[in-house]
Amino acid sequence: MRLLFMGTPGFAVPTLQKLLSSRHQVCGVFTQPDRPSGRGRKLAAGPVKQLALHSGLPVYQPERLAQEEWKPLVESTADALVVVAYGKILPSWLFTLPPFGAVNVHASLLPRYRGAAPIPWAIVRGETRTGVTTMRIDRGMDTGDLLLQSGVEIGEEETSVQLGERLAVLGADLLAETLDRLEAGQVRPRPQDPQLASYAPMLKKSDGEIDWSRSSRQIFNRVRAFNPWPGAFTRRSRTLLRILKARPATPPVRKQVAGSLWRWDSKRALVACGEGWLELLQVQPENHRPLAASDFLNGLRLPSGHSIPLGD
Repeated sequence: MRLLFMGTPGFAVPTLQKLLSSRHQVCGVFTQPDRPSGRGRKLAAGPVKQLALHSGLPVYQPERLAQEEWKPLVESTADALVVVAYGKILPSWLFTLPPFGAVNVHASLLPRYRGAAPIPWAIVRGETRTGVTTMRIDRGMDTGDLLLQSGVEIGEEETSVQLGERLAVLGADLLAETLDRLEAGQVRPRPQDPQLASYAPMLKKSDGEIDWSRSSRQIFNRVRAFNPWPGAFTRRSRTLLRILKARPATPPVRKQVAGSLWRWDSKRALVACGEGWLELLQVQPENHRPLAASDFLNGLRLPSGHSIPLGD
């Protein structure tokens, strides 16, 4: 099958690698335009573009997918489009043009967690299982007919980065199987049940701010989910404090004011939550490098058994 691949971030790289080693032919790669990156704000190529160039593939980076400009290329080179985290909604002319349509790899078990950020929101909401889905693209937001699905368990301490790496490989394998079975006429697309749908909207910076009135388990899930962006953070004396690693804890003390940071057993940094306690393991004060929570306590000169407030 002749393919045009559409993807941009690292999550899409394993799928492109899988296709390059398959019996299918990748005829070109569409990816987002280079964006400013780093302190110097220099234009930087995304991971998919880097792999495509290294592999000698034609690379296209349009700001918009105008029919008059791109229809001849798609018509002449593609039996199917493969779309993995491309970063833009496709126009209907594009996903209906190839004979096999456009096949998308989505990082959830649809119709659960439709939208831009299925991996972090599954962790935030305490899911213990997720997976990947291959689906037909239609005019809706992840509403197309389902093709194949594959599920995995979410590790109890797994972060979005770690889970994303596993799902990227799983999605690559599932996509290759989907294309083979589509070509052989062995896949029957099935519609999604909208009654079972849930949503995973694009992350905002404000999502990372910790509400200490939540339970320790809920906050722990957010620390895992929002790694690396937007990060889980709170405030101490109006300065930002990032929480990089943490875990729920059950110290033998009575309930305290939510958001109070205590020095416990001389080295442990414990924060009272709306329900339970959260032990801080690694933090990053504003304009400082990451450090162990015990070193942070030493810098505060907080005596054992004493506390300071966190949050606004």
